Amino acid sequence: MEKHSLAGIGSITAQRAGQTATHSDTPASTLAVVPVGSEKSVTAIDVIAEAFLKDPTWSWAFPDPAARILWWTHCITDALRYPCTFSTAGFETIAIWIPPHGTEFSHDGEAKIPGLLKNLAGSRASEVAELLSRFEQAHPQAEPHYHLSLFGTRNDHRGRGLGMALLKENLMRIDAECMPAYLESSNPANNHRYETVGFVKVVSFQAPDNGPVISGMWRKANPAL
Repeated sequence: MEKHSLAGIGSITAQRAGQTATHSDTPASTLAVVPVGSEKSVTAIDVIAEAFLKDPTWSWAFPDPAARILWWTHCITDALRYPCTFSTAGFETIAIWIPPHGTEFSHDGEAKIPGLLKNLAGSRASEVAELLSRFEQAHPQAEPHYHLSLFGTRNDHRGRGLGMALLKENLMRIDAECMPAYLESSNPANNHRYETVGFVKVVSFQAPDNGPVISGMWRKANPAL
């Protein structure tokens, strides 16, 4: 939406976040969900880089982790021009959304991609560009929606339920606007988690040269879960 009304501070309960009394690092019973602005871009990039270190799709696109960080830097810096990114207060997990009618890249950011791919992917630049094109072609265009561009949890906080709790909290905001949502699952192992909060696979596509398979998943506005 033009007003990007997701912005604000919310909370998720420790129970919803999967906390139990056996955790030595159990946080308070209520965990803050905070908006993330451009001043926290370095931290946001660090969380996503760690979360996607072994992701099959993006490891295929940029085998060198240093190149991958530069790609995330480009993506996240542009995404943070919208007030639609959220994290838990300690940056354990983060969700980066593109609002309805928004774009993943600004005009200038889009223009820089060919040169960036040449620098980061070298002789494979055309293959990575084709992968990005397939992402774009698969993306639904018929109905305005929120797009979960990037979503990840730091390695030492995985298994605590924080990521899914953050996602549920964000989806409550989206439901309040009666808006649908879309994401691309770049790792098939995560598909079931998204299905538990109402996402349904509507499209799949593959990276060039028999590369990894990506699932496009759609969530209707206010689904009956």
